[in-house]
Amino acid sequence: MLSVRRCSRSGCTELAVATLTYVYADSTAVVGPLATQAEPHTYDLCTAHAHRLTAPRGWEVVRFEGEFAPPQHTDDDLTALAEAVREAGRADRPIEASTTVTAGPGATTGRRGHLRVLPTPPEE
Repeated sequence: MLSVRRCSRSGCTELAVATLTYVYADSTAVVGPLATQAEPHTYDLCTAHAHRLTAPRGWEVVRFEGEFAPPQHTDDDLTALAEAVREAGRADRPIEASTTVTAGPGATTGRRGHLRVLPTPPEE
């Protein structure tokens, strides 16, 4: 699904349309179309910041020459979201089988996912 991403610059609330990546080995800043997913060590930029970006002295800026366009939602994105919600809400969906672990003589504990059922302590 496509999510709404904002410009990474402080105080900017515009929609991101470009992604900035640094190639440290070549002393190059690359500004290209918005990446499909947010990645660590990259920055999302709005149109204004993508066009005004400057690099430190000695660095080169490689910039996409076309117009940056905001990402468009497609019917596929909406369909995928609707199907995911529908699947999660199904009452008849298969549930992970519980495993039983022996905790001692005559006592067992059940485990399902990250939850654990502890046996009732014996009465004294």
